[in-house]
Amino acid sequence: MNSVVDLDVAYVPTPKNIVRQMLTLTGLRRGEALFDLGAGDGRVLIEAARGFGARATGIEIDPQRVSRIKERLRSTGIKAEIVQADLMDVDLSTADVVAMYLSESMNAKLAPKLQRELKPGSRVVSLDYRLPGWVAEKEVIAKGALVRKLFLYRVSKS
Repeated sequence: MNSVVDLDVAYVPTPKNIVRQMLTLTGLRRGEALFDLGAGDGRVLIEAARGFGARATGIEIDPQRVSRIKERLRSTGIKAEIVQADLMDVDLSTADVVAMYLSESMNAKLAPKLQRELKPGSRVVSLDYRLPGWVAEKEVIAKGALVRKLFLYRVSKS
């Protein structure tokens, strides 16, 4: 059976140097839980686990991408979890850091969920798109071939 997944976000791989800048900006530390929303090809998971010692979990709705990520994890020997699900249906309460490169409309849908579920002090890094209604702790121009913006948010006590 050939199933098509309706995606709100186009898959565009994030350059590896920008992935590293995103994770560095968050202050990701060994043992922290990182969730990558829209895990794509798994490069954020792999870098978070290998380069930072994080417990990395990827959320990806597309079953073909999930299979490819599992293959990459096996071939690299990296320990990370991949969950095939709609990111709106996943409990994010255990995340210390959330990484995302989604879209303006998806960030708007996601902002209330992040505020509701993330614990105070959790960090959110978004590539190119702001979280509406949130105030960025830092905005950074990412170094790369194209001008890209990173937005770092920290969940405050409500």
